[in-house]
Amino acid sequence: MKRCLTVCAAVILSLSTLLAQAPAKEKEESAAKEEKPSAIPQERTQITHHELSLDGKTYKYTATAGTLLIDNDDAKPYGSIFYVAYTLDGVGDMRTRPVTFLYNGGPGSASVWLHMGSVGPIRIATASPNATGAPPYELVPNQYSLLDKSDLVFIDAPCTGFSRAVGKATEKDFAGTDQDVKAFDKFITRYVTVNQRWNSPKFLFGESYGTTRSAALVDALENDGMSFNGVILMSTILNYFVRSPGMDNEFIGYLPTYAAIAWYHNKIPNKPADVKGFLEEARNFARGEYAEALSLGDKLPAARVDAIAAKLSSYTGLSVEYLKEANLRVNQSRFRKELLRTDREILGRYDARFEGTDVDAVSETPGYDPSSTGITGAFISSFHDYLTKELKFVTADTYFPRGPNLNQVWDQTHHASGIQQPLREPYVAGDLADAIRKNPKLRVFSVNGLFDLATPFFITEFDLSHMQLEQKLRQNVEFAYYPSGHMIYLNVDALKQLKTDLAAFYKSAANFSM
Repeated sequence: MKRCLTVCAAVILSLSTLLAQAPAKEKEESAAKEEKPSAIPQERTQITHHELSLDGKTYKYTATAGTLLIDNDDAKPYGSIFYVAYTLDGVGDMRTRPVTFLYNGGPGSASVWLHMGSVGPIRIATASPNATGAPPYELVPNQYSLLDKSDLVFIDAPCTGFSRAVGKATEKDFAGTDQDVKAFDKFITRYVTVNQRWNSPKFLFGESYGTTRSAALVDALENDGMSFNGVILMSTILNYFVRSPGMDNEFIGYLPTYAAIAWYHNKIPNKPADVKGFLEEARNFARGEYAEALSLGDKLPAARVDAIAAKLSSYTGLSVEYLKEANLRVNQSRFRKELLRTDREILGRYDARFEGTDVDAVSETPGYDPSSTGITGAFISSFHDYLTKELKFVTADTYFPRGPNLNQVWDQTHHASGIQQPLREPYVAGDLADAIRKNPKLRVFSVNGLFDLATPFFITEFDLSHMQLEQKLRQNVEFAYYPSGHMIYLNVDALKQLKTDLAAFYKSAANFSM
């Protein structure tokens, strides 16, 4: 009996030891698995040749779809970045040929949207502002391409599209404001070096969070010794602090966009014919009476509440009763549901020209964004078809239109120019101003959609007019406005005007330093 107890005790002790060791062993194996470097792929280049007719003239160009490796600070590859470059054939002197680097935002978005819809040599025909629907889709030569003015390099951000972390790197090496800028800095420097474009006029063209990237990136590149001629900011966001809780900046900043949208949907009583004048009135009201009223908070007298609600109603198309119930503060999500509630329609966030139906007409906010769902399938499907059939880039890799989990783990911290302590969220207008001061010939072109609820134009105007530039440098920044949304190019008429405006901007910006 005693021997049996001894044996049992030994067995129990052994099992206890094994059970204690198992989690530690699993942890070690898991850590080893996480630390195991991923394979470093070979750089790849797939070249095809094409031609495009613009304004009666034929342009022959080369399309290069491929990847370039970028090195971390230890001089070892940590990223493989996918890009598609369109370069004009027969250019003898590259000093006369600009090159533009284009990218979308997110953060965590690939550049399929700009690539397939804006100023590249091809574009997808959509039914915007209606939903484009199911395939087949139509790709057409882009008669509003910028290829006659500049070579174009569309870049997929790290961990989006076909861009990947390699070696010992993980998504954490790229998922952050400063980490992202660092990777783009390295890619652009490498592309310029490999393709001998150091002495070419250079431009950055970012959309949405791509504008956040551009503002910090142009400063980083300037500090590294690479000066740029111009920066195009499409649908801009330069300050993430505007939505700080307890502050009213968001409501003030959105008001002129609400006015533009209500005007478009015929919800303004006695609708004025001149939208430009109407929006100037809305701007003045927003920064004046409305801002002053909100600044009083709960101390705003009841009579003033009634007066402000009535005037707010005349600009937004929302009822006085609704505005008073909302304490004169309506966020964009509520606005998208409320403006056409009686029509049982909701509005798009990226482009409020888009309408859709919801599960009911009583909920507080929309169930989805019709301006996103209305075009996503068309863009993604067309890109895959174009990539394999026209650009001959065939791969078994998965294309990520949005990097998996990138946005969710994004490190917002930013070491801003001129600010000693790191910011918990990006403020990059100061970085852009720093780049302009260091390179007084840097030009900035801010292009804005009037019906964009993601990046309202009035907030952009505020940010770019508060960079504390000297008088002689303020002329470096110019603005343009279009009857469209976040993706300005979805309105073909707006795209046509955008091309005209960009052509003038490139001419002046390139000549600025030549």
